[in-house]
This record gives sequence, C-alpha cells and structure tokens, in this order.
Amino acid sequence: MRRTYLGEFEELVLLMIAILDGHAYGVTVSQEIEQHTGRVVTFGAVHNTLIRLEEKGFVTSGLGGATAERGGRRKRLFKVTTLGKSALADVQQLRNKLWTLMPDAPLKLSDL
Repeated sequence: MRRTYLGEFEELVLLMIAILDGHAYGVTVSQEIEQHTGRVVTFGAVHNTLIRLEEKGFVTSGLGGATAERGGRRKRLFKVTTLGKSALADVQQLRNKLWTLMPDAPLKLSDL
C-alpha cells in the first residue's frame, strides 16, 4: 500500500480536528489554529485542506443541525478516520524519533 504523507499545514488541520473531537468545522478549525499557534490562517486555506484531507481518507464529514445564528444553514462537521489517526500517530512517532537523534549542541541559544 502506498503511504500518503501529510504536509505541515495538513498535519495542523488534522490535529485540530482530532482535538475538537466532533465539533470541527471550517471556522472553528481556523480560529483554534490561530489561537493556539499565533499563526494567521485564511478560511480558504483551511477549507481547501479539509477537502484534501477528506479526499485522502483522513477525515469524514457530515452535516450538523441547522442553527439560527447561521440563518438556518447547517455546519459541515469533520471527524478523523482510523486512517487519519494512524497518520497522526506515524507523524508523532517520526518526529519523536528524529528529536532523539538531535545532538544538544545545535539547540543551545548561547551560541547565537
């Protein structure tokens, strides 16, 4: 089976969907990424990433209930699939492995 890799922004979006645990839709994902990373993200970037993650099988989506605050429109809510959870675990494992290989010297700020 061919492995599908996550880009850095895809990883952030997928991780935020997992954190929001059933309450993730485009606006909340954008707001939470901005709040927790200090990174300004556009709704369009998040929307395109959500579509890409769904096409890759990392998330599924469904329509939530209509709300008055949205003028009766329903939210498209996203959930991480088993494949998405596996991808996040693989990324975390790889990053942890690489960090253990890092010698202490390159991270010393006193050398700057």
